[in-house]
This record gives sequence, structure tokens and C-alpha cells, in this order.
Amino acid sequence: AARAVCCRCRRAQLRLCLERLKGLVPLGPAAGRHTTLSLLTRARLHIQKLEDQERRALHQIEQLQREQRHLQRQLEKLGMERLRIDSISSSLCSERSDSDQGES
Repeated sequence: AARAVCCRCRRAQLRLCLERLKGLVPLGPAAGRHTTLSLLTRARLHIQKLEDQERRALHQIEQLQREQRHLQRQLEKLGMERLRIDSISSSLCSERSDSDQGES
């Protein structure tokens, strides 16, 4: 008798889990009554689709991180170039200023 109760509880637990799974898996237009096999098959396909999307998203993240590092390096180079130009420019200005004062 105790064994029959366990089997009933197990079947009830499985039914509950299958109902939860139905809520998580897109069933499409034929969302009527599904067999356990068709539900599990759709769940597997949905999981594979999600894994593919995750793989593509991770690849895109890696590409964007590479691009960000490249742009950061370019920005640093431009910053150093600007400092160099500013330094040359201020040197030229001070030389002109010195020569202007000498002419007075």
C-alpha cells in the first residue's frame, strides 16, 4: 500500500513538472494537448535555440570588447599626439613671445 502511494505521488509530481514546463516552453499555434514526448521534444529544441543565441551573444560581446580595446588604444594615441602638438605649439608661442620682447 505504501508503495502505491509513492507511485501516485511520483506521477503527481511528474504531472506538476510537465505543467510547469508547458509554461516555460513556447508551444506555438498548436498549443492544445501535447503528449509528454512532444513537450519534451519542444523543450529540447527550445533549449538548443537558447544555447545558440547565448553562443552568438558571447561571440558578439567578444568582438565588441576587441573593438573597444582597439578604439581605446587609438584614443590614447590621439591623446599623446595632442599633448605633443600642444607642447610644440606652446614652445613656438613662447619663442615668438621672446623674440617679440627682444624687438621692443
